[in-house]
Amino acid sequence: MTNYLLVSFKTCPWVQRAAIVLREKQIAFEFRHIDPDNRPDWFLAISPHKKVPVLRIDDRVSLFESNAIAEYLDETIAPRLHPEDAVARAVNRAWTDYVPTFAAAVTATAYADSAAEYDKAASGIPQVFERLERALEKQGSGPFFNGARYSLVDAAYAPFLQRYVFLDRVRRLGHLEQYPRLAAWTAALLARPSTHSFPPDAFEAMYRDALKRRGKWLAQFVDTAQAAAE
Repeated sequence: MTNYLLVSFKTCPWVQRAAIVLREKQIAFEFRHIDPDNRPDWFLAISPHKKVPVLRIDDRVSLFESNAIAEYLDETIAPRLHPEDAVARAVNRAWTDYVPTFAAAVTATAYADSAAEYDKAASGIPQVFERLERALEKQGSGPFFNGARYSLVDAAYAPFLQRYVFLDRVRRLGHLEQYPRLAAWTAALLARPSTHSFPPDAFEAMYRDALKRRGKWLAQFVDTAQAAAE
């Protein structure tokens, strides 16, 4: 039996993506969380980029970069999450390649140093939301990117749509309701058990703590933000 070890920072969305794929395939794995400010030597020895995620296989091979990990798991372990049709598979891969652009736009407000920078970052969100809304219109009726069948695209976007929801609760952004297909996709992904490495309320609290520690402009609103459970 193959042993899988996924090395993580607790609130890293790229790790979450890899964990989602492991859970969707019902693969038993060990989750090992490390401190991003004190990365142990054993981790530095197996992570060429010094980043997470790293998927350690049988304490022999280390895979890094979340997209490479997801593709490897999909090629080697059933059920296949990519579409069987070559054209549909290429479309899916193209949209997973868009994830870094989407992620940067969605989370940019968390890194703003001033109100002006925050407003500028927030103004960029509709562009990426509109592109996903149009893509979802072409792909089918939902609830997932390819319709009824869950895919690697869903696993890739779930962490960042979740973070948008968190940021919207810290300080109101108000974009998502303008994009009904994207809103429905977000709801379906957040309702999916595989999305969650921790209980949702506990994870949101971790994310807010990370925002506070970062000390950016948004941090001043964390303590007064409405919690998900309230």
